[in-house]
Amino acid sequence: MSESQAHWNRTYAAKAENQVSWFQERPALSLRLIGEAARLKAAPVIDVGGGASRLADALLEEGYSDLTVLDISEQALAGAKLRLGPKAERIGWIVADVTDWRPQRHWQVWHDRAVFHFLITEEAQAAYLEALMQATVPGSSAIIATFALTGPEKCSGLPVRRYSAETLAERLGEDFALYDWAEERHSTPFGTSQDFTYAAFRRR
Repeated sequence: MSESQAHWNRTYAAKAENQVSWFQERPALSLRLIGEAARLKAAPVIDVGGGASRLADALLEEGYSDLTVLDISEQALAGAKLRLGPKAERIGWIVADVTDWRPQRHWQVWHDRAVFHFLITEEAQAAYLEALMQATVPGSSAIIATFALTGPEKCSGLPVRRYSAETLAERLGEDFALYDWAEERHSTPFGTSQDFTYAAFRRR
């Protein structure tokens, strides 16, 4: 087990689902951006770093039928499966570090809320982008949310890189065209707030 996997397994084992700072009862902005990117409910969607997020629950409720959730933490995915019960069988689950992962298929929508900003080295970012390229095709959408330039400098005890839509577009490079973006002030379960940047790209 890698140091990163051990860290996130400990994090999810130590805290209830609704006691982590990134918890959202209903991820409304993610749902809007995914809905705009995939109007057909049969479109394949992957939630990278989905953990115990309720996004998969909401997408199932909205009728999406080809869903995958990837996370480095087996503990996090176990919690999501337990919450979903029999519905969990309708989702593909992948335990993997996205920077080591080699996708075996393509998705129309790649969604990532708060994985990319933990990748603070050029090597880790390049490995992520390689996985993104392998998992998508021209016309696919990549929806990536990171801490905004006014967001926290650390999360879960780890340093992060903060982005605007423009700087995120620069990092993704010419293969991805920015077509939508939004900022969100996320209210944590502890009464604090975190500024996020959401950016939606179409692969050229």
